[in-house]
Amino acid sequence: MNANRSKKHSNIEINSTTKLQMVSKNTSNLFYAMLESSEKGLSLPTVEEKIKKFGYNEIEQDKVPSWYKQFVMAFINPFIAVLVILVIISAIMDVWIVSPEERDFKTIIVVGSMIIISSILRFWQEYNSNRAAENLKNMVKTTATVFRRNQGKVEVNIREIVPGDIVHLSAGDMIPADLRIIKSKDLFVSQAILTGESHPLEKRDEAIVNAENKSPLELENLCFMGTNVVSGTAIAIVVTTGNQTYLGSIGKAISGKKGETSFDRGVNKVSWLLIRYMLVMVPLVFLINGLTKGDWLQALLFAVAIAVGLTPEMLPMIVTANLAKGAKSMSKQKVIVKKLNAIQNIGAMDILCTDKTGTLTLDKIVLERHLNVLGHEDDEVLKWTYLNSFHQTGLKNLLDIAILEHVEVHDYLKVEEDYLKVDEIPFDFQRRRMSVILEKKNKKQLLICKGAVEEMLDLCTHAFYPGENSKMHAEKDSIIALDAQMKKTVLNTSRKLNEDGLRVLLVAIKEYNNPKIDYNVEDESNLILTGFIGFLDPAKPSAKPALEKLQKLGIQVKVLTGDNEIVTRKICKDVGIPFQNIVLGADIELLNDDELSKKIKDISIFAKLNPVQKSRIVTLLQKQNFTVGFMGDGINDAPALRKADVGISVDTAVDIAKESADIILLEKDLRVLQKGVVYGRRTFGNIIKYIKMTTSSNFGNMFSMIGASIFLPFLPMLPIHLLIQNLLYDISQTSIPWDKMDEEFMERSQKWDTKGISRFMIYIGPISSFFDYITFAVMFFVFKANSPEHQNLFQTGWFVEGLLSQTLIVHMIRTRKVPFIQSWATAPVVALTSLIMLIGISLPFTPLAESIHLQPLPLSYFPWLIAILFSYCLLTQFIKNRFIKKFHQWL
Repeated sequence: MNANRSKKHSNIEINSTTKLQMVSKNTSNLFYAMLESSEKGLSLPTVEEKIKKFGYNEIEQDKVPSWYKQFVMAFINPFIAVLVILVIISAIMDVWIVSPEERDFKTIIVVGSMIIISSILRFWQEYNSNRAAENLKNMVKTTATVFRRNQGKVEVNIREIVPGDIVHLSAGDMIPADLRIIKSKDLFVSQAILTGESHPLEKRDEAIVNAENKSPLELENLCFMGTNVVSGTAIAIVVTTGNQTYLGSIGKAISGKKGETSFDRGVNKVSWLLIRYMLVMVPLVFLINGLTKGDWLQALLFAVAIAVGLTPEMLPMIVTANLAKGAKSMSKQKVIVKKLNAIQNIGAMDILCTDKTGTLTLDKIVLERHLNVLGHEDDEVLKWTYLNSFHQTGLKNLLDIAILEHVEVHDYLKVEEDYLKVDEIPFDFQRRRMSVILEKKNKKQLLICKGAVEEMLDLCTHAFYPGENSKMHAEKDSIIALDAQMKKTVLNTSRKLNEDGLRVLLVAIKEYNNPKIDYNVEDESNLILTGFIGFLDPAKPSAKPALEKLQKLGIQVKVLTGDNEIVTRKICKDVGIPFQNIVLGADIELLNDDELSKKIKDISIFAKLNPVQKSRIVTLLQKQNFTVGFMGDGINDAPALRKADVGISVDTAVDIAKESADIILLEKDLRVLQKGVVYGRRTFGNIIKYIKMTTSSNFGNMFSMIGASIFLPFLPMLPIHLLIQNLLYDISQTSIPWDKMDEEFMERSQKWDTKGISRFMIYIGPISSFFDYITFAVMFFVFKANSPEHQNLFQTGWFVEGLLSQTLIVHMIRTRKVPFIQSWATAPVVALTSLIMLIGISLPFTPLAESIHLQPLPLSYFPWLIAILFSYCLLTQFIKNRFIKKFHQWL
């Protein structure tokens, strides 16, 4: 069967590759026929038929496993395996090799119940969390623009795209499937997800004659699912979708998939730490019991029961329950968790790298100033600016939207009637400008270019000089050379506007008497400067208090922006980000990694960065053992979002940013993020609580077992007692996800620390052993349960004390404060632990007691029990205070 599956997968890959090569080689009249489409696109009935034939445009690996697969997987973990081995051994020892009248199914039933309850709880939590995560992810739709017959240009969910669909691409779009370019204009695509090549590749629409001799990735007229458009525009036809795409056929998951996270590594380390302790101590208990009692069979059963007691079989369920609860709580605070493990990572975050726009500012750009070269308000500059933004077809950013809000210019200029668009030179991050070419009524063509100040000045050779009234009029005003003095004036005006917090662009034009059909970047030269446009994006009123809260949480904020340093400095000053020096992208290029690493820790502002530089800074911070969060929503943020420990984006971000992120905010506000950090830390804290409670309790039990095995003439507790005690204790732990954390815990970033867990076990575990030995002494000397005939009384006394002390430790460990006085657990924790303690006390008095070898305890036992438990709490609190004083931590 596996061979057939491999063969089938190979055929899919060959067919997909061949199909891509064929459409690459052919011209439009052939590939339209091959894909059963036309330049007008597909009709809705045809789309529905193709969905039935090819399926939805999804990669199979990304789907949530079916419920029955999740159910099976819930039983597969190292701890459950130990319990299964115990069931097998018990079945052999208690059922198979004994006579029918001596058969005892109690151990099998109890252990089997533990396996079933633990696994079903784990399955139910994971199933619900997966379903919740899918529902949350569905709130954030990734769409594409397609041409459909009789509908024209429409936005559709990318999962509904089919082979033959005609797709429109522009800067910021994620490629929704494998495409053949039909028509393109300065199209550059990043294929880093497939090739690791950081530089964007230019894509063209010409057929490639020898396509069959090249790898699909080498074909310049193909675009591949999961890659993204950096700049330019194109119209393309869908060739393959879903698993048939190049990305799907080689078995890759969705773009930006990360390796093992710090969360995964932490859980694995803790799991194996506990198993290593078990592998050492269980054989030791077996040998001691076998040598002292002489009954090796009973010693084996007791040792296996000890293994169950030491096995944190609820760890997978507790972890999943905490993460699912955290994700649900965060969703109510407008935080969508795409990857559950990111919850711990956001809690561990100690450096947040963020862009400036929209995060620190209102993200409401207003066109505040439009000035001529002398720095005076001038409507003529607004006219050219409006024409440029209205006629561009690429990605309209917030600046363009602000310009287009001046609708009064639209009617005044008759932008559609009097100006016919001829061509466009789209924006890209290298040029930092864009141009449109329009034909006027007099048939002359006009290139209007807007872009960053420094880059535009290099292209301008002349400027319009306003007349005596300081107002510009293109048809009347003289054109003067843009000499050094005039350039200095322009730069000074730009600097003053920047210092007022405005973002400044220059607008320039160039008129052509002889019309052309096609324009390119070379035509952006010898331009005539018309003036400045200044945009204001004021600091958010909420930014400063939100930043103060993040700093109180121990998170250092660094601003990584492509904007200039003057505007960035002004905004950072307004919102209270402390800084001394600003590092520019040009400076970073001159530094090697070692030199940059020495600087970045103390630098808060990095300006004029390109995407590669942002990603480089994130990587170097991670190498210094920081847990780095990156918040961004643009095309140029995608590499850093993938690289960061936790990538954070917003629902209004471009497609590639949303796909790269681990967490998506439904509101671009640091207050929302701050709430996410709080929930992340609370979730992680509750996981650590369970781990430290379980490990310290188990560690103490091991010492109690070893001592009792040496000195007692009988087993201190029967295997069935250990199993019931462990089952009840585990049930009491299921309320932990609903608990809260101390404020002191929330003020620091939290990370996995296996050394800290071992230290905690060694310090806190033996406390319970000390009081177990006191219980042994009370039962042995006070109640005379010192012979095999009275062992049930001894075992019952320790069973009750052990269960109550184990359950009580939940309240002692969950806080560094004094429990019940300075800090109370939440109602679910108090209710469930109280119920389990009540069950533990009542069990010896029930009809079930005799069948599990327990017996009613005398009333005189209970004052001793109260004294032991009270002393246990006092000593634990004393050791806790000493521990905190010495190691400056608790949980």
